[in-house]
Amino acid sequence: MKRFFLFAVLMTSCFGFSQAAPAPAQASSGSQATDQKIKDLEERVIALEGQLRMLESKQQAVAAPPTTTAPATPSPTSQAAAPEQAEVTAENGQVPVYGGATGQAKALNPDISLIGDFLAAVGHNTARPVPTLEMHETELGLQAIIDPYARADAFISFGEEGVNLEEGYLTFTALPAGIVARAGKMRAAFGKVNTLHNHVLPWTDRPLVTENLVGGEDGINDAGLSVTRAFEGPKGLFIEGTGQVFRGDSDDVFKSIRREDVSTVGHVRAYKDITESTNLDIGASYSRGHNDAGLLSAPQFQNDFVTSLYGADATLRWKPLRRSIYHSFVGRTEFVWSDRQQFPAAQHAFGMYASGDYQLARRWFVGARYDHSERARDSAQLDQGGSLVLTYWPSEFAQLRAQYRHTDYAEQQNVNELRLQLQFAMGAHGAHPF
Repeated sequence: MKRFFLFAVLMTSCFGFSQAAPAPAQASSGSQATDQKIKDLEERVIALEGQLRMLESKQQAVAAPPTTTAPATPSPTSQAAAPEQAEVTAENGQVPVYGGATGQAKALNPDISLIGDFLAAVGHNTARPVPTLEMHETELGLQAIIDPYARADAFISFGEEGVNLEEGYLTFTALPAGIVARAGKMRAAFGKVNTLHNHVLPWTDRPLVTENLVGGEDGINDAGLSVTRAFEGPKGLFIEGTGQVFRGDSDDVFKSIRREDVSTVGHVRAYKDITESTNLDIGASYSRGHNDAGLLSAPQFQNDFVTSLYGADATLRWKPLRRSIYHSFVGRTEFVWSDRQQFPAAQHAFGMYASGDYQLARRWFVGARYDHSERARDSAQLDQGGSLVLTYWPSEFAQLRAQYRHTDYAEQQNVNELRLQLQFAMGAHGAHPF
């Protein structure tokens, strides 16, 4: 098509020159000028054809798959002729293409990110001591869309004591009826804090209720299956329901002794916009699984000890549209009831926390948190305390945080600590909404 267009231009030009030819008296000089112009047009058409061939060769080079055949060793004759061949290639428009294979290989790689979490602590804490300085965690994230129907996420945690697969799962996003399913190792959808990685928390630690009743930093995190369904409720209410089945091994919470000792988690969440700047998110959770109390019993009774967890959470967010990058507020609270069957008597424990975080300026945040929690194995032991938090964000890829904690443990009263945190991020890490 392009060649036909060039030919038409040439013929039109020639026809115009023939119409504009001078009288026979001036035929000699006019014919020479016309011939020269026709020759110039022919050279221009040849140059355009060369450019067209060059563009076609570039497209073919980019579309062609990279070859894996090893190049043959050039002979002295071919080496001597290489400069001449390069000139001929340039004249013919065969310009070499760089970066084609590299770009294709990069498109097949997953999104890679790395987040570091460095902690420092000052104070006297014999109940639950932490190191003075530690590289608490370095999290490597690998995320990619597998095909139009699924995506994969893997988060590997490197700590001072070893390497751990924090999460690794496949998400199926194209199931009928708006269902989203996951398979792999994942954090259970119990409450709010249990679903979050360390670098997303607004504190340097986790609340006492999480440490005492929901497994601490690792929490309910196990291999299993998850199904989520979201739908619209009445009066602009957004409702989401999640059901999960896990193997039954989750830190200090659940212990699978037999293959059938699976654990289950159910979570219902409701979200509503109150105003254009304020929204409310509430949820209810339930989890059930066997615990390790059966390990001390006879084999026929090992399957009789169960732990049941009940939870309720609420999150209030305020973010004015006109000043959203300078001021905001997030209020959080979570209640957990634990019913643990063990010998000689079952333990019924309760715990909660309440916190608020206010954005003073674009990069400065202040917050406070209150903790109150009994212990799962001995509900007579009570831990409670409070924290003050100051956070500074130099950029979205780094943050500095200071947290003052005052805690009254069951075995140690008046524990005062100052914890400092430095976090940094590299790469495209996926969001973890709170």
